[in-house]
Amino acid sequence: MKLEELQVYEMAMNLGESVWKIVTHWDYLAKDTIGKQVIRSADSVAANLSEGYGRFHFKDAKNFLYYSRGSLFETKTWLVKAKNRNLISDENFQSLEKEINNLSVKLNNYIKSIGKTEKQNE
Repeated sequence: MKLEELQVYEMAMNLGESVWKIVTHWDYLAKDTIGKQVIRSADSVAANLSEGYGRFHFKDAKNFLYYSRGSLFETKTWLVKAKNRNLISDENFQSLEKEINNLSVKLNNYIKSIGKTEKQNE
């Protein structure tokens, strides 16, 4: 199976795009502070999934999935800060929070599946 065929990867890519679309409308101060951080953390979810997928030993792969999960939680924190500072609407926040929660479940299931067989990516 290719990386692009994994639903968890597709969801992570979509999260990054959703965050990007919101942040691009912010003013300079918001973009330069919270905006850069939330974009980096959201993009890091998919990037770490990719790096883990490219590792050939399941322990390395799993490590990068843990990084991905950490970035997902960091993204949620930045979005809470953005909501508290009135940078995103309640509606946008709830939509992103739902996206993050669904992705979290998929990511945890993917993490659990790694290492059941020592041959990955075949």
